[in-house]
Amino acid sequence: MSGNKTIGRLPSGVITPPPSKSLIHRALICAALAGGRSEIENFRGSDDVDATLEGVRKLRPIKTSLDGDVMSLSPAPGAPRQLGPRGVIDCGESGSTLRFLLPIVALDKRPTIFAGRGRLLHRPLDVYADVFASSGALFEQDGDRALARGPLRSGEFRLPGNVSSQFVSGLLLALPLLDGDSVIRLSTPLESRRYVDMTIDVMRRFGVGIDSETDTLYRVRGGQRYHPARIRIEADYSQAAFFLVSAALGRDVMVAGLSPNSVQGDREILDVLSGAGADVKWDDGIVSVRAKRLSAITFDAREAPDLVPPIAVLCCFCEGESRITNAGRLRMKESDRLSALSSELKKLGARIGETEDSLAITGMDSLRGGGVDAWSDHRIAMAMAVAAVRCDTPVSLSGWRNVSKSYPDFWRDFEGGAR
Repeated sequence: MSGNKTIGRLPSGVITPPPSKSLIHRALICAALAGGRSEIENFRGSDDVDATLEGVRKLRPIKTSLDGDVMSLSPAPGAPRQLGPRGVIDCGESGSTLRFLLPIVALDKRPTIFAGRGRLLHRPLDVYADVFASSGALFEQDGDRALARGPLRSGEFRLPGNVSSQFVSGLLLALPLLDGDSVIRLSTPLESRRYVDMTIDVMRRFGVGIDSETDTLYRVRGGQRYHPARIRIEADYSQAAFFLVSAALGRDVMVAGLSPNSVQGDREILDVLSGAGADVKWDDGIVSVRAKRLSAITFDAREAPDLVPPIAVLCCFCEGESRITNAGRLRMKESDRLSALSSELKKLGARIGETEDSLAITGMDSLRGGGVDAWSDHRIAMAMAVAAVRCDTPVSLSGWRNVSKSYPDFWRDFEGGAR
């Protein structure tokens, strides 16, 4: 990702963020496991979404077509765990692709190799190694490749809830296809619970039910089948957050396409902005944010870790000392996001410090600007763009193309204004 980008034009007008990447991942997998034609409306590709689409094509023969923004998937007839060429599934840098598909390929005896780039195969996967071993399946990892082979046996699956909710979601997607009933029992409280709620909601729309008695116990009835569905994907709150924060910092920008009743946990950004003193309004489906004065906040990142980059930028301009807590898992993302935010915002003049799992930020009226790096991380690149809104001199960003991982049109939207 060579070459620097000087961030010149700043966002204005009405912006419609891309559809939720988290929802698309789940819808693609459920559609691939269904017996018939499914349609995903408001579909848009990105590096991560493309990895999942290619991954599900390895699960079984699937005819796919894109007509406008409607993605159609028509799997071949037969049970999902009995069909498909498999081979190597290249997950790129997509943690969702890897962690969601690993239990699904382990439904049968065929070995499947997973490949990845960047830090992907160095992020925690030990949970699956332990779960697979106790359930009759095999998981092995060697450098930037991993191998999975089943068959998984139904029964009780024990795992921690404080590593990544993606492990729970991956098991929930796969276990209904086993013949027997299963239980997922968490040894620690589940973090990012709303992502698991999102998984259960999408599965329900494809005809598969999950019973969750508590946040640490999920009952999965075996012998279920995914049914074809038509699902529309709402706009992504985690991407919208960058524009909503830009508005709170003084830009005349509004956001369309969001659902006020969304299952996305990142809708919490609206509460965060209100808590900082911004005026958040809905008008005919469009969200506007205005702020005369921003006050320091404390943000617990346990349930919405993807919001930390834009919120860290927001805190740079909140009067007093703000704190972002319970954020240790961000050190295991595409980059060490706590160190990346601390390092790069300091280069712009911010007063920010980090601990093992938190950030402390003392607000200022403006930052000075200068040169920063995206640390090969799409969310760090977007955060630096938002910081430029209140910098006295231009911001020069290296690694700016990394936004293609989740939001290929980010720079068009950020610098292009209303459409």
